[in-house]
Amino acid sequence: MNDSQPVILGELPSLSKLYVNAAATAARRRVLGTFAGTALPESRHEVRGVRADVANLTAYQHLLGETASDVLPAGFIHALTFPLAMSLMNRDDFPLPLLGMIHLRNTVEQSAPVRFTEALDLRAAVQNLRGHRAGTQFDAVAEVRGAGDGAIRWRGVSTYLAKGVFLPGIDKPSASSAPVPFSAPDPTAMWQLGVDTGRAYAAVSGDFNPIHLSVLTAKALGLRRSIAHGMYLASRALADVGAVKGDSFRWEVAFDAPVFLPARVALEISTGQDDTGAWQRSDYTAWNSRSGRRHFSGAVTAI
Repeated sequence: MNDSQPVILGELPSLSKLYVNAAATAARRRVLGTFAGTALPESRHEVRGVRADVANLTAYQHLLGETASDVLPAGFIHALTFPLAMSLMNRDDFPLPLLGMIHLRNTVEQSAPVRFTEALDLRAAVQNLRGHRAGTQFDAVAEVRGAGDGAIRWRGVSTYLAKGVFLPGIDKPSASSAPVPFSAPDPTAMWQLGVDTGRAYAAVSGDFNPIHLSVLTAKALGLRRSIAHGMYLASRALADVGAVKGDSFRWEVAFDAPVFLPARVALEISTGQDDTGAWQRSDYTAWNSRSGRRHFSGAVTAI
């Protein structure tokens, strides 16, 4: 990200406005047949001196089951940086359609706690455009520093797929190996997710993507029902791992199948320790309690 050209924004973009703009851009490209090229924007977007809203933080902690604390949960920080990544995907020179983008995986490295009292400098860039057997994928990279502090405290890499979009000059990878069969273990937790889960998470994250809000808005984008936000699911699993993760950790999640709402989701968490008995790693897997189909899996590891 250091080699990209900075674009300093005065404030965090509004996600609702970005989604409206994305719809308008998609319609314009369809009508005019315009093409945005085959390269990602080289600029990064930055906002400086951002402070978390305490009321919003409290609502997030309550919704996700996080312990009340002045430390920002890693999932909350993702939501804080998400508008910057979205603003890059809304640029006229971004080559892929934003609406309908699929979140494949997410990796976060947090090196120190981030507190709500701190002013933060946020930056985001899009990188690593490459082929996928089902379309084209890329990484959205976000970084968080203390205001005026050069050290990265939190770094997240989100991989997205534009399904069915094959750009000229971007080679598809060779056929992937067959997936490992999944056999559901005994669950350690069971989540009952209501039809309003997407709206509840949108209220605390600002992510009002129509596929999460209602049956009607989801059907308008080709889904049979609304689906839960991937980062709501991953962040709730992180909250279930709990405070054992400490101040410095790596958090990973890979998404296999969407969670259509309402839903009953089974979760299994297994925890490992080092030779001294200190927490070292927690692995988690979630699946549909009726069909046994895996929704997502990941791990939280001490660093």
